[in-house]
Amino acid sequence: MLRRTLVLLHRWFGLATAVFLFIAGATGAVISWDHELDAWLNPQLYEARGTGGTPLPPLELARRVEAADPRVRVSFMPLSIEPGHAFVASVQPRVDPATGKLFEPGYNQIALDPVTGEVQGRREWGKVSLTRENLLPFLYKLHYSMHIPDGFGVELGLLFMGIVAIVWVLDTLIALWISFPNWRAWRRSFAFRVKGGSHKLTFDLHRSGGMWVYALVLMLAITSVGMNLGNQVMRPVVSWFSELTPSPFASRTPAPPEQPIVPTVAIPQVLEQARAEAQRRGWQAPAGGVFVSVDFGIVGVGFYEGDNSHGDGGLGNPWLYYDSRSGAFAGDSAPGTGTAGDIFMQSMFPLHSGRILGVTGRALMSFMGVAIATLSVTGVLIWARKRKARARASETALQPRAAPAM
Repeated sequence: MLRRTLVLLHRWFGLATAVFLFIAGATGAVISWDHELDAWLNPQLYEARGTGGTPLPPLELARRVEAADPRVRVSFMPLSIEPGHAFVASVQPRVDPATGKLFEPGYNQIALDPVTGEVQGRREWGKVSLTRENLLPFLYKLHYSMHIPDGFGVELGLLFMGIVAIVWVLDTLIALWISFPNWRAWRRSFAFRVKGGSHKLTFDLHRSGGMWVYALVLMLAITSVGMNLGNQVMRPVVSWFSELTPSPFASRTPAPPEQPIVPTVAIPQVLEQARAEAQRRGWQAPAGGVFVSVDFGIVGVGFYEGDNSHGDGGLGNPWLYYDSRSGAFAGDSAPGTGTAGDIFMQSMFPLHSGRILGVTGRALMSFMGVAIATLSVTGVLIWARKRKARARASETALQPRAAPAM
């Protein structure tokens, strides 16, 4: 009875999430290389047009962006520019004083020639578009939100895919149970019947294929919950087992978009404080990037080499956070430090993206994206075949039997 119930749950959990996991798997296989593919498709956003010269300071380039278009505020910028690379910054709209609403500049990312300050390109990162310029950002956002619009003050796409991830975790645990009905079946649960026909091979690709990569599938499901529903689900659950260091963001209430917390502290002042603190802590990497959150009133400074903002290798890059009004220290994110719960939470993105193992891990996650898409397709094919067989059996049972000969 228990096994039958679990099989039914596995069937309906799988069918409910199949389309979304197929999309997440297929896009995940691609976005493991998002930066490289995006640079290949859009060199105007990554490669400097000039042939040489001394780059302008990043803070000066950011000032020019805001001076050229008063509708926007620079929300993230790199603090170092590699030779031959463009200066790529993220921007967000300011409030239109005439209407009290946010401006609509039509872009949230801009690339400048670092020597001349000339604008090389603009785009709206995450826009629903399959153009060359928007393809990779579109796939990236599709992966974690399905491009579901926000509503009711909630990021509905993150919430929806977080719920899908919870169902995925439960379904993965159920799959382990039903794949091993007894201890003698373990060998069969890892075998592929290549010569047994397409139906048997499809079944084995789903069951045995899932078992071969089971640990990675479960890891991806759990980290999906952690990234989409970190504050709502993962942090409360983890706190049952380990104390968590309060996040500077979790302790603050985000401001409404039309009432941003405009920074009053100068960015150079924050950078000076951050560099002194990093030196005191013995961090070797230079200040690599700075962001301004007008939602939470925080300025963050990250420490990493070159354009390694994603933090390839290990648990990522360290960050220091400061209050954007007072300049007071607001907290930090120092990978590999803190409680066991802190380190577990720090591992969510590095594990999910594979970046914890560098290029090798990213290649593995590309393979896993294809594997998850395959598991989704084979699961639906198995269900469709069994449903067709049940319908055929029902039709046969309803057909009138011939009367016996006298």
